[in-house]
Amino acid sequence: MSEADSGRDRLRELLDAVLDDDNATLADMADRAFSSPFHFTRTLSRQAGESPVALRRRVLLERAAWQIARGTSVTDAAFGAGYGSLEGFTRAFTRTFGRPPSATGPGSATWVPAPNGIHFHPPVNLWVEQNPRRDTGMDVTALQVHHDVDDAAALIERALELPDELYRREWFPGLTVLEWDGPEGSIAACLHRLVMAKECWLASIEGAELPPPGGDGPEELRERHTRAARRWVATAADIERRGAWGDRIVDAICDPPESFLLGGIVAHVLTYSAHRRLLVRHMLRACGVGADHGDPLEWLQVRNEGNERGET
Repeated sequence: MSEADSGRDRLRELLDAVLDDDNATLADMADRAFSSPFHFTRTLSRQAGESPVALRRRVLLERAAWQIARGTSVTDAAFGAGYGSLEGFTRAFTRTFGRPPSATGPGSATWVPAPNGIHFHPPVNLWVEQNPRRDTGMDVTALQVHHDVDDAAALIERALELPDELYRREWFPGLTVLEWDGPEGSIAACLHRLVMAKECWLASIEGAELPPPGGDGPEELRERHTRAARRWVATAADIERRGAWGDRIVDAICDPPESFLLGGIVAHVLTYSAHRRLLVRHMLRACGVGADHGDPLEWLQVRNEGNERGET
């Protein structure tokens, strides 16, 4: 009788052997799988595209990143991942994620690229992507998300140059982008709505309370945008990594509650953010403050030139 006929999932059995907390060595893993170390390594490497030791080390580091992002101490996460010293854990973590454990917080990425789509996922311990992502070139959605937050930040910086009278002047009296947001005919109102849109949709996605409106002064908007942009980029990256664009949330913030696709939410935010950014450009020019075109082509060219010079 074949494994398929018997209902066995041999790959899952091998993965369980790799990830069992008691199996710290290759010999332990092979014993749990009732196999020799050589045969165990060859079978798992062929089916998962990764050696047992490398797979275990990566998944445990992903688990450690998830724990640290939720408040676990670096020391506890290090020993939980099987490292005998904090220094060794910090080196391995930094090499894997491109940042030290101390730079990991809410919204930080906790997965790294894998050839097999196998990742740590709470609470069931393991997530196997149906179509693991591979490096196939430019991710257009990620480009749009990053361009949007960078461009909004640049416009807020330009707004800081304005006297308050120009910042709050109604250049387009009564202009309404979305009827439920109200008029946005001034730079202040337009930038405020641009920032608050991300804050509100992040609350919906995260299941948090509706954020307070906050002030619309350029200094406060800069701080709010910095916080929201970091979370927004991380959220979009997480949706992409999980292939969850078609997942649906029920937004209890709406009255009555409504359901939305995650992909639709991101498209909505990008659409109206682009519209508002162009409006702000028109108003800045009316104030005599120069503004570029906000073109992703120009933005990408500047970024590429900076990368070639070693800038970040």
